[in-house]
Amino acid sequence: MTRRPVDTGDPDRLYTVTGGRSRADDDTFDLVTLVIAECEPTPGMQSEHVRILDLCRHPAAVVEIAAEMNLPITVVRILLGDLLATGRITARHPRAARSVASLPDSALLKEVLHGLRNL
Repeated sequence: MTRRPVDTGDPDRLYTVTGGRSRADDDTFDLVTLVIAECEPTPGMQSEHVRILDLCRHPAAVVEIAAEMNLPITVVRILLGDLLATGRITARHPRAARSVASLPDSALLKEVLHGLRNL
């Protein structure tokens, strides 16, 4: 099995798409952040921005957007940052996993199970 590099896009094209930027301004978007379009594309928008808005009519994860657009994650994060800054998308992060301390006590769960079996 031959491994290929992840970022296989043409460097000149990627440079043009991002306006010369090589990384996003912040860490707003991780791989599983859900992105939702808040408006329709407008005339004159960059084609990649239009494609993102089309893909995000229903919530889509950043990794899904990158896969559909066949672009590296870093490029997609930059483009998403542009759209977020103009209010054209919203980003929702998945809920954090609950800590073990916030889960019910196992003894209590056993009592409930015992009670249900006795019904």
